[in-house]
Amino acid sequence: MNEKALKTLEYTKVIEKLEKLAGSQLGKEKCRALVPLSDTEEIRTLQEETASALNRIYRKGSLSFSGIHDIRGSIKRLEIRSTLGMGELMHISSVLTASEHIKSYGQQEEGVEADALSERFRLIEPLKSINREILRCLLSEDEMADDASPGLKSVRRSIKSTNDKIRDQLNSIINSQDNKIILQDNLITMRDGRYCIPVKSEYKNSFAGMIHDQSSSGSTVFIEPMAVVRLNNELRELAIREKEEIEKVLESLSQMLFNETANLKYNIDTIAEFDFIFARGLLAKSMKASKPVFNDKGYINIKRGRHPLIDEKKVVPIDITLGGDFSMLVITGPNTGGKTVSLKTVGLFTLMGQAGLHIPAFDGSELSVFKEVYADIGDEQSIEQSLSTFSSHMKNTVSILEKADESSLVLFDELGAGTDPTEGAALAMSILTYLHNRDIRVMATTHYAELKLYALSTPRVSNACCEFDVETLSPTYKLLIGIPGKSNAFAISKKLGIGDEIISMAESFIGTRDKSFEDIIGGLEKSRRNTEKALEEAENIRKEALELKLKWEEKQRKLDNARDRVLAEANEKAARILQETKDYADESIRKLNKLSLSGQSMKEMEQERSSLRTLLQEKNAGLAVKNTPKKKSKKKPEEVKIGDDVHVLTFDVDAKVATLPNQKGELYVQMGAMRTQVNIKDIEIIEKQPVEEKKIHTGAGGIAMSKQISISPECNIIGMRVDEALPIVDKYIDDAYLAHLPQCTIIHGRGTGALKSAVHSHLKKLKYVKEFRLGSFGEGDQGVTIVVFKEK
Repeated sequence: MNEKALKTLEYTKVIEKLEKLAGSQLGKEKCRALVPLSDTEEIRTLQEETASALNRIYRKGSLSFSGIHDIRGSIKRLEIRSTLGMGELMHISSVLTASEHIKSYGQQEEGVEADALSERFRLIEPLKSINREILRCLLSEDEMADDASPGLKSVRRSIKSTNDKIRDQLNSIINSQDNKIILQDNLITMRDGRYCIPVKSEYKNSFAGMIHDQSSSGSTVFIEPMAVVRLNNELRELAIREKEEIEKVLESLSQMLFNETANLKYNIDTIAEFDFIFARGLLAKSMKASKPVFNDKGYINIKRGRHPLIDEKKVVPIDITLGGDFSMLVITGPNTGGKTVSLKTVGLFTLMGQAGLHIPAFDGSELSVFKEVYADIGDEQSIEQSLSTFSSHMKNTVSILEKADESSLVLFDELGAGTDPTEGAALAMSILTYLHNRDIRVMATTHYAELKLYALSTPRVSNACCEFDVETLSPTYKLLIGIPGKSNAFAISKKLGIGDEIISMAESFIGTRDKSFEDIIGGLEKSRRNTEKALEEAENIRKEALELKLKWEEKQRKLDNARDRVLAEANEKAARILQETKDYADESIRKLNKLSLSGQSMKEMEQERSSLRTLLQEKNAGLAVKNTPKKKSKKKPEEVKIGDDVHVLTFDVDAKVATLPNQKGELYVQMGAMRTQVNIKDIEIIEKQPVEEKKIHTGAGGIAMSKQISISPECNIIGMRVDEALPIVDKYIDDAYLAHLPQCTIIHGRGTGALKSAVHSHLKKLKYVKEFRLGSFGEGDQGVTIVVFKEK
């Protein structure tokens, strides 16, 4: 790409923003060197890298690259087997530490597909063991640990011991009363790496030792006492040995890295590349940018594009297409309306996209790959070259016409301006026609009405305008494609205070054709605004309807889930309760049978039935889903009579009243062969259905039919005395026989057996009784007698 276009379209300012987001100097170098590419595959690769970095930033946060040093020089020294210094080794350690952190950051997550960076993350080799050894031996860039090697530890121990001996010796000298007069100060100092004490000049010959220095005034000499000369010599020798041991450690550490230069080179190159890639990702995040789709057909479709260098709170998104139905776009409209910004947005997006940067536009925006972008934008007046604005623009235009081809994007701002309007418009149409005939993608801004007509009359050339609100005298910065712009000079002037007389006179100077054209444009713009308003309202209604639909579906889904969950829990709980109840009932029946066969008392059997009733009441109360309770009896206790048919709500079975209720409302009912106590609140009276009146029959047939309609298949005499029960049984047996029942049941209960014996004696006397027997299991057992009649 030519440097002039990069500067004119402010691509360099975007690169400056990118550079600030890089953490290392190596990454910043790569950012500064970034230029647009023209190879489609390379561009797509860069875009995939940026997208992968952006996705990782959103998932895991940003990756830090600060504090990473450039070790390429150290790697070259290692390649020729040179020993590195402590500073170089610490720089390599920082790179290895960063490599370990970066490799950990890039580990493949479960359920997340590999991206364009995964393989490079995998190939990073942090050399953990070598890095740990470097950090163990080196404390900083100029300090080595005592434990770096046994030899170094021993030497430093000897140095410390010798230092202590020297200080002890010197302290004894300066603290001696004999030396108080000859010493200038009671302190120990260093001169040329040897311990000395300050002695007054007049006593230098009387104090045994070596003079190493004197003060600037000459009043003090610094003497090394003879008593510590040997120790100082030992200390100097130990310092030499310490340096040798340090060199051995550095050589050992360097040897560990001799065979790892390839890994070190890959690590530093990859870290620099990652810094560069993640800077692009951070830039995309800060601009709320998306990855553009690229083609090689010269087609551009920018959706809600925002110029990246304008404050995001002020910038107005625009939609621009070029290269589809038209290959040239002529933009008109008032000054400061956004024409130049639209032009720069297209050019800058093209440069950014081809450099691998995401663009601040909606997802799905499409760009074409151009080999060159040419831009003639802004005031090109040059005082040094004695060129006017028009001449400067023409010079740029000449260069563009010579170099542009079908793989170029050409941008003109105010083409043909700066000279006579008639000649300028003619020249502008001629230039546009020349480029259009060569099928070059062109965008141009202008104020010339002739260019509006040119765009309307030329195939594959379209008008566009930047919308202007006459009421507020301010642009809306919206780009409208397909509609030529109106200058609005008269409306603006009138709004600013120019009189109607002057405005009318100005309008009379415009030709009828030009005036009609402006009126048509005004009508088109008004229609367009009304249409856009209607479409916006329709879209808002559609969005509201969709939102309501989604809310309703979500609510319905939650209700369905809640219902299914409640039903499932209720069914599960009910099944569990029923199973427990069944098991308990089975066990109770076994106990009752056992008590009956063993002749146990009625009290024990009643206790067992009471336990069963209590359990059933508890289980019924614990059911999650209950049936609608049946309407309970409204009869008072004194209104219930023996023999009334009732429904026991607790057991959900029908029964007959066996005793009248006591003061607490408790009474006994007979449920088949089982007699149990219930409360009157737990029963409801079964109302007998009125029998439909039928024609009265006479004779035996009529009697039989009447009996058959009203007779019950059982007669309950529980709780009665023998003298009360036998007449009832005798009448019931007659009625049952007349009703042609094949058999009937006498319910007398177990009790003492008196009722059963009396009934059996009476049945033996009746001629129409074929046989009788006690009930079997399920019929009432010993508590009932089954009577079988003879056939007539």
